[in-house]
Amino acid sequence: MKKGIKGRIILISLTILSSIVFFLPSTRFYSLFPSWWGNIFPNKGINLGLDLQGGIHLVLEVEQDEAVSNNLDQMMAGIKDSANEKKIEVSSVKKVAMSDILIEYPRKEAKETLTKVINDQFPFLISKESKDNALLLTLSNDEASRIKENAVSQSMETIRNRIDQFGVAEPLIQRQGTNQILIQLPGIKNPQQALSLIKTTALLEFKLVDDENSFSRELPNSLKLDQEEKFKSEFGPRIPEGDEILFEKIVDKDSQAVTKRPFLIKKRTLLTGDKLSDARMSFDEYNKPYVSVVFDRTGSKQFETITAENVRKRLAIILDGTVYSAPVIQDRILGGRAQISGGFTPEEATSLAIVLRAGALPAPVKTIQNVTVGPSLGRDSIEMGFRAAKWGTLLVVVFMIFYYRLAGLIADFALVLNVILLIGALAALNATLTLPGIAGIILTIGMSVDSNVLIFERIREELRLGKPVRGAIDSGYDKAFLTIIDSHVTTLITALVLFIFGTGPIKGFAVSLSLGVTINLFTSLVGTKVIFDMITMRKKIETLSI
Repeated sequence: MKKGIKGRIILISLTILSSIVFFLPSTRFYSLFPSWWGNIFPNKGINLGLDLQGGIHLVLEVEQDEAVSNNLDQMMAGIKDSANEKKIEVSSVKKVAMSDILIEYPRKEAKETLTKVINDQFPFLISKESKDNALLLTLSNDEASRIKENAVSQSMETIRNRIDQFGVAEPLIQRQGTNQILIQLPGIKNPQQALSLIKTTALLEFKLVDDENSFSRELPNSLKLDQEEKFKSEFGPRIPEGDEILFEKIVDKDSQAVTKRPFLIKKRTLLTGDKLSDARMSFDEYNKPYVSVVFDRTGSKQFETITAENVRKRLAIILDGTVYSAPVIQDRILGGRAQISGGFTPEEATSLAIVLRAGALPAPVKTIQNVTVGPSLGRDSIEMGFRAAKWGTLLVVVFMIFYYRLAGLIADFALVLNVILLIGALAALNATLTLPGIAGIILTIGMSVDSNVLIFERIREELRLGKPVRGAIDSGYDKAFLTIIDSHVTTLITALVLFIFGTGPIKGFAVSLSLGVTINLFTSLVGTKVIFDMITMRKKIETLSI
């Protein structure tokens, strides 16, 4: 027996068997398999891309000016804290334009100290106008540009984290232009839920309810939605300084009617969601879903201090300006745990937990394009792709048998082996198959035939020179080896470049092409050679059907 032939047969058999096992979850018959199968063998197959199975295509625009405004709000709070620490008397710190802050102080002696504090701690705030009792500061252009740039980068990262936890396979998230983000989510069954998950700002705040102010006792218990504007015009001017009115949404269990409950809330934020370390959906003793949140070490200490200093007061849990719950603090709370309950469904509570875990968006995002791709387009594409592959393969198979006879049949075996191993490899990698990916598979079929043609022509040349069959086969493979390696390596380099610099479907094409090229080397140099060796190993062959 020719050296190593048994090992090569075992190797080929194992790769075929492995490919079939990996590809099984991608077939419609996989649901008929017993449940224990998935615990032992792979249970994930090939994912279909947006163009094949449908999904959503979104273009979002990050509102960068809002990011600048939010940063300016934080700077204003920082200026107030620094002035308090330095015992500098300040009348007001307010925003007078998108990038301008006006600081007013009763004593002109404070000007020098205040200017020094701002220069030390907020060097990107430039003096625009200076008076004895007021400073007008503006944000530098460089800092505004940095904030806008970071807003887009952070938004992409936050959206990617949310989508990863949502469980979408192979999402496409990439920047488009200066302030837009392109998102493609294949296989999404509920586009509205996904869009809500992506766009939620998720600013989580903990603030005290101002029950001590007599004005809070004048507030109604609930409002109809159409009474909200009337309420604001009636009560708005009377809101005490340092307080604000926020609403809790109430949904009636029986009629599903929505009302709103107003709360008088102290504006000062005691704790924010950036100190969260975990958020999960849970059920209470009445089997109602709620979101359990856990703070990190810093947040836990702050939460403990807040609860210790405000026993018997109500602490409002506010998400994006809406009150979700306002429980009374019964005692100091250790461990940094709290819960958000707001009449959620399990799906809403799970989505909120995902959003909180992934963090808040640095700025609101606006939907520029929202296209839902139906699966019918994908089904048609798959059918047409497979039809093209079927007829193309059939023609190649017939031609190879007609032109190379027995050797052509061996080349056809290599072609089929190539396809089996390729779809097995794609399934093993849980790769996403797109229309360009199908094109890559068809191109690989062509390359498989091309490699065998190179080998067979070298064998024919050796036979014409009078060499015996076995010697001609060995020489044919040896002489074609470098040419095949050369053509495959250059194609592989091209595929790698496409994978590195391409996006979405282009990457899908690069993946299927690079896998196909690598597998083709194996099938053409090992798969067909082992059959020739099996034919010639036992008896002396005088002629070869080629």
